[in-house]
Amino acid sequence: MKNTYLGTLALSLCLGIGACRTTVKEQPILKESDFEAAPVAMMKPDTFVEFGHQRIDPYFWMKDKKNPKVLDYIKAENAYTDKVMASTKNLQEKLYQEMIGRIKEDDESYPALDNGYYYYSRTEKGKQYATLCRKKESMQGSEEVVFDLNQMAQGKAAFIFAGYDISPDNRLAAYLDNETGSYAEFTLHIRDLSSGKDIAWHVDRASSMAWANDSKTLFYSQIDPQTLRSYRIYRRSIDEDKPTLIYEEKDTKFSTSVHSDISRQYIMINTSSSTTSEIRWISANRPTEPFGVFLPRTTGVEYDVMAHQDCFYIYYKDRTHLNGMVYQVAKADYKNKSAWKLFKDHQEDVRIDDVSVLRDYVIMDLRRNGLNEIRIYDLDGKELRNITFPEPVYSVSSDTGMEFDAQTIRYSYTSFNRPGTLYEYDIPTGKTTKLREREIPSGFKPDDYMVERLWADAADGTKIPMAVVYKKGLKRDGTAPALIYSYGSYGATSDVYFSGSIYSLVDRGFVYAIAQIRGGSDMGEQWYEDGKLLNKKNTFTDFIACSEKLIADHYTSAKKLAAMGGSAGGLLMGAVANMRPDLYQSIVAQVPFVDVISTMLDDTLPLTTGEYEEWGNPNEEAYYRYMLSYSPYDNIEAKEYPNMLVTGGWNDSQVLYHEPTKYVAKLRAMKKGDNLVLLHMNMESGHGGATGRYDGLRDTAFEYAFVLNRVGINQ
Repeated sequence: MKNTYLGTLALSLCLGIGACRTTVKEQPILKESDFEAAPVAMMKPDTFVEFGHQRIDPYFWMKDKKNPKVLDYIKAENAYTDKVMASTKNLQEKLYQEMIGRIKEDDESYPALDNGYYYYSRTEKGKQYATLCRKKESMQGSEEVVFDLNQMAQGKAAFIFAGYDISPDNRLAAYLDNETGSYAEFTLHIRDLSSGKDIAWHVDRASSMAWANDSKTLFYSQIDPQTLRSYRIYRRSIDEDKPTLIYEEKDTKFSTSVHSDISRQYIMINTSSSTTSEIRWISANRPTEPFGVFLPRTTGVEYDVMAHQDCFYIYYKDRTHLNGMVYQVAKADYKNKSAWKLFKDHQEDVRIDDVSVLRDYVIMDLRRNGLNEIRIYDLDGKELRNITFPEPVYSVSSDTGMEFDAQTIRYSYTSFNRPGTLYEYDIPTGKTTKLREREIPSGFKPDDYMVERLWADAADGTKIPMAVVYKKGLKRDGTAPALIYSYGSYGATSDVYFSGSIYSLVDRGFVYAIAQIRGGSDMGEQWYEDGKLLNKKNTFTDFIACSEKLIADHYTSAKKLAAMGGSAGGLLMGAVANMRPDLYQSIVAQVPFVDVISTMLDDTLPLTTGEYEEWGNPNEEAYYRYMLSYSPYDNIEAKEYPNMLVTGGWNDSQVLYHEPTKYVAKLRAMKKGDNLVLLHMNMESGHGGATGRYDGLRDTAFEYAFVLNRVGINQ
């Protein structure tokens, strides 16, 4: 059994929330000049020349983490931020308590059957993490605690549990965790479930794992200590002292991982870049055999393989079929591509998001016009069921579970004003059963809110979808405050879901919007292609167009509009701050990727070379000059900027601490006007911020307090 607890935790923090009623009175807004002088970073110019172009970076020295002046400066910035935000302490606490009131602190997930055990998790009031449990054969059995994450995290400033895999004989659990808060580096352990103790070996820098069917042989991937790229696959038996290297990926654009398939027939090594993939495989019953290549890599071709008894189902995508298609082929003929039978053809307006194969059915998650559908087929490709949804804006995803023989699937449904709900769908009968609806202890009435889908006109005429939610009775006269959020990179979709935290804004009169801009794949894979590489600026202008739409339709005004985005979405925030600073009253840039040129030119930094297919390789002049034209750090000018809150993580492995630090130092040195620029660096964690559920809510309360304070709301 595989369990991605990380995603479950993130989803639970997002979904389990409701509404409050607050009377809002605006207060005077303090400016930068109302506080003591902000920290001033030392300038030590470094000069770089590429393609005849000279760049001068006065803060390049901040890249040296061992330099004590770096830490001193960050501490000074944190102290300054604390002083500026001191007047919002009561507001932060109020927001935090509201958010706590919208989650069921004592809660339990709906159980999932796998290999004779029902697995579930529970949370307890006051505890930061979940307890992961199972019961044998039925939920009436005695509870067995698989992992008590609170006990494992005790005394640790940060703790991430990144998932586990149960051996086929149900005796052992391989799992990944860390104490740094980094989302790249984990330690692999194996726990004896009969004793609750870990056996006496572990692997540092592991990133994925899979058991062979003998329940003693484990395959795992390991990352490069310098670049953090997952590049090697090892095999090791629990009674062996040393592992055996099975595969090493030499191409630095590619990463590799290992997994077993749902039918438990195969161990598969997946090697992929942003545009190309390759799969190696062996029988899970014969773990010492050499791996064979399923289909040799071809640049621009991505594929995945799902096994059935006598055939394979193959998801396949190439440059002329961007939304993907599915083939079926007999196992004996898989090397002969001419023997592949088309199972699901490519459609220009429908993207295949996911494919799952059960004993009797093939399940597909599809995306049409930016919205989800679930289609169910028999093994020969005849469509049996089509699950659609009536609301204008929503998100849904299927879950086939862990049982290959299942006759049911589950799916999770949510929208802006619909708390996450888990359904079970009986495929033979077509009957749907509600299993669990997210409980909102403080109460929530969906009909108190309006959810709309808007379409903004991009600079090139493309229609950009955007979802908004606000409290009924809102006056569309431009006086309401608003917060617009997006991501817009790596083909990730900016789906609409129920997030209780936003209701601390909405119930204070805010309009909340999510923009589905290019660079994501919300409207299909071409949507992604049109927002990457030399088309990247579409991402920024799309976001600007959505912001202008909110203003033009009188939902808000530039004096009341806030923007938020994280990581690559933080790059988005930096870019739009440079391009249209007049459009936003405040911007929250979470762990932002803002020093694009310097980072992408340094292939010794973590994850850089694998990013060339997303952003381009700046060692090539065309990409260098294009990236330079939008890199937020390189394009800071002497002009007025919105109020800015920039966050970072000292242990961040995806966007290193120095990027937000340099950005704030340069922004403050060059900006005009009296708006605030704040840096909030988490000194104990990494890319995802605080790792505990309560600490995570405090982070959100802090950011929302900043947004509220900037429009004069402090209660």
